[in-house]
This record gives sequence, structure tokens and C-alpha cells, in this order.
Amino acid sequence: MKIKSYCYIVLACYAATFLRAFINNNFIVSIIGSFFFGFVIAKRLSYLKERIIVSGFFSCFTSFSGFIYFLYEIINQQNFIKFIFFLNFIIILNLLTMYFGFWISRKIT
Repeated sequence: MKIKSYCYIVLACYAATFLRAFINNNFIVSIIGSFFFGFVIAKRLSYLKERIIVSGFFSCFTSFSGFIYFLYEIINQQNFIKFIFFLNFIIILNLLTMYFGFWISRKIT
């Protein structure tokens, strides 16, 4: 990729981080990100556009670290059953939401 492509990815990361600052709920961000991630990958965009949106925007917007921090807080409370429940619940819900976004995108086109 050219340097211009990297600049677009950095700008997408900046935009996602800026948007993330206004939404202070990891669960909502995760659901929104999963839905639009599925929506975008179903569109079969060019390689560069897909990298900008998926690797740039969504990787910064959904922030895996927020998910890990949420689970870390539950472990600190030593509530291991709640930890296992939320770990599975969040992963399954995000996969279903991503599939739903993928399905909606296919129905639109």
C-alpha cells in the first residue's frame, strides 16, 4: 500500500476514536460496531476501502480493550460465574449482530 493509503487509515482511526469518546458504553459500541462490521464486509468493497473501514475505523471504534477491561472488572469482584456468563453472552451476541448486519446488507443490494 502507498503512504496515502496509510494516511486514510489513520484518519479513519482518528474519526472512530473521536466518535468513541462520545459513546461511553462498551456494550452499545460493541453491538453497533458488530452490526456495521457485518454490513460492510457483505458489500465486497475494494481492498483499500475495506482496510480503511474495517482495520481503521472499526478496530478503533469497538476497542477490544474496552471489552477486556469490562471482564477484568468482573474478575476483580471474584464473580467467576458472572464472568463466564458475560464472556459467552457478549461474544455470541456480537456474532449474531454481525451476521444480522451481513444479512441486512445482502437484502438491501
